[in-house]
Amino acid sequence: MRLPQQLPGPNADHWDWQMRAQCRGADLSVFFAPEGERGRARLARERRAKALCVDCPVLAQCRGHALAIAEPFGVWGGLSEGERARMLGIARSSVRDRHSTNRCIDAKTTPPGHGVST
Repeated sequence: MRLPQQLPGPNADHWDWQMRAQCRGADLSVFFAPEGERGRARLARERRAKALCVDCPVLAQCRGHALAIAEPFGVWGGLSEGERARMLGIARSSVRDRHSTNRCIDAKTTPPGHGVST
């Protein structure tokens, strides 16, 4: 049996772009809507988040990641959840269903790239 020439890299290799993200260490509340947020408040928060994304060196990777996994929450790669849903052809009710189904998971996890660095 022939051994592989190179072992696969650690899983972190897939996420290393997040180390260079402009939002790293930023206040997450800018990127993720609080329960019941609507209208002008939501638009204002999304604008603040998108302003951080504009000059981000990993904007393309972040956007690509969010679209590839159909990320249903928050602003990623300068796109809101609604904008991504429209791009992917996902109905808003489907996004809301995923949001309520995953609420218990979200309370226990932090999105990649937004955790406390060790």
